[in-house]
Parts: sequence; C-alpha cells; structure tokens
Amino acid sequence: MATIDFQNIATQFVEHYYTTFDADRKNLAGLYRENSMLTFESSQSLGVASIVEKLTSLPFQKITHKISALDAQPTPNGGIIILVTGQLLVDEEQNPLSYSQAFQLCQDPAGQWFVFNDIFKLVYG
Repeated sequence: MATIDFQNIATQFVEHYYTTFDADRKNLAGLYRENSMLTFESSQSLGVASIVEKLTSLPFQKITHKISALDAQPTPNGGIIILVTGQLLVDEEQNPLSYSQAFQLCQDPAGQWFVFNDIFKLVYG
C-alpha cells in the first residue's frame, strides 16, 4: 500500500470544501457519492441528492467559515479522517457560532477523493 500525504490532502480538501460551501453550496455535489452520508445537527442524509438538498435548504443566504484547527489521520482502508473546529458567521450576524465537523475521505475506483462520511455540529456554551 502506497503512503499518502494525508495531512496535505486533508488541508487542501478542507480549504476547497469551505471555499465552495461559502460561495455556492450546491457546487459541493461533486464531493459526495451515492453511498455518502451527512449528519447535520443529528439529521441524516444519504446520497448526493439528499445531501445537496439538505445543504441548500439551510436557513441562511450568506456564510463565512473560519477554521481554528484541522487534524487528520490516515485510516486502515487508505482513507483519511479529518476533524475541523472553527467559527462561522451567517448572514449579517456579528456573533460567530462555534462548530465542529468531521469528514471521512475515501477514494473511488478512479482514484478520486470523495466524502464518505460528514458530521456537522454547532458547539454551544
């Protein structure tokens, strides 16, 4: 099994994910597959269409993510698990909300990285 540069891949993925999310959430569709699952605040969505529907139906127009920390580890199946903590600003709100988000990245048969698991939680308190 070839060694992957999991930290570099994770950093590039997270930068791309949040830049795309902040610009136009529907463009995240290419990062998911039909067996991908999103858990957003305890609400689960399975498959590309369901995940994009969930992300585009969130009740805000404008969002900005600010990453505080990113940790990544390789998984036994050649994937990467990523944990992100940060803050986000929605619409014209001045008080940022803290969040944590975990991703499991896998490679499809063509060698393209995709999000297999995505778990998002706001952190209160």
